[in-house]
Amino acid sequence: MYVAVKGGEAAIANAHRLLAKDRRGDPAVPELTARQIAEQLSLAVDRVMAEGSLYDVELAATAVRQARGDLIEAIFLTRAFRTTLPRLGASEPIDTGAMAIERRISATFKDLVGGQILGPTFDYTHRLIEDDLTTSSPATGAPVGDAPRVTDVLGREGLLEPDGGERGAEPGDLTREPMDPPMDRPVRLQALARGDEGWLLGLAYSTQRGFGRTHPFVGELRVGAVEVEVMVPELGFAVTLGTITVTECQMVNQFHGSADEPPQFTRGYGLVFGRIERKAMAMALVDRSLRAGELGEDRVAPSQDEEFVIAHADNVMATGFVEHLKLPHYVDFQAELELVRRMREEAARPARRAAE
Repeated sequence: MYVAVKGGEAAIANAHRLLAKDRRGDPAVPELTARQIAEQLSLAVDRVMAEGSLYDVELAATAVRQARGDLIEAIFLTRAFRTTLPRLGASEPIDTGAMAIERRISATFKDLVGGQILGPTFDYTHRLIEDDLTTSSPATGAPVGDAPRVTDVLGREGLLEPDGGERGAEPGDLTREPMDPPMDRPVRLQALARGDEGWLLGLAYSTQRGFGRTHPFVGELRVGAVEVEVMVPELGFAVTLGTITVTECQMVNQFHGSADEPPQFTRGYGLVFGRIERKAMAMALVDRSLRAGELGEDRVAPSQDEEFVIAHADNVMATGFVEHLKLPHYVDFQAELELVRRMREEAARPARRAAE
């Protein structure tokens, strides 16, 4: 129960004023623009777009600036804005096989058709703070490739389970329908795609340490631009609306076999807006772990519990539940305070009687 605070309106207005002052910082320092944030803090912007479920670079950069770099607050702002937008239609499934590839690696095969493309990555840096980043060399243009997926190669040999999913089936939409366990895998993947990166990373790490049945290999990790198309009934074909950057990860996991299926590798899948490799990999690991029931495995680890994973993955929901504790709870606390005092009084009576 919340109660009004005397003078609260004036206090809140002053808090807003102080927030704006702190957000601006020293007026002698040039103010950051959303364009600067989008161009130079692009990974932060990508995370806001992914977990905010809205692909808009400029808007996400503006949210990062407004939130003073607090990415979860920026994600909250983006989600709130997203709810005001009209639903004009649904795009066709993106074809990541036709991706204009900027980066493509595999931990399973050294020699890939189309080659491995390291691209821009932190993987081989020394993790040393540089004195001055303003003199770094300009980035080169992203290569464009038509490279078959590693998982397709394994699939043709029958060594990897089919990718699953009924072709043409209409997936659920978690933004329009409530999520009730058990969920279909497409809805689970939607929830994971906009789930908190830190939460998924922790769960993914737990699966590698034995709390879940995974022995993963990165079958393929690719980053690049894909076209977004929408079907126009009047024309009878799809038209391209534009391109977006996505990160896709296909994890190849431990052997699985049964009375009906021969031993084969199983899959974990991750796909997110922007360039967020760590998130895509963690998503793929958790996706595989959540498939325990489907693959006839015992659910013994937190990462295999759908309700536990999905219900706590949304950082906007988690933020609201945690941060609401800062709001006034005076009546609740006074009630519990009186209860504790009464319990202490009752507990002390036998001792007082004995002393008398």
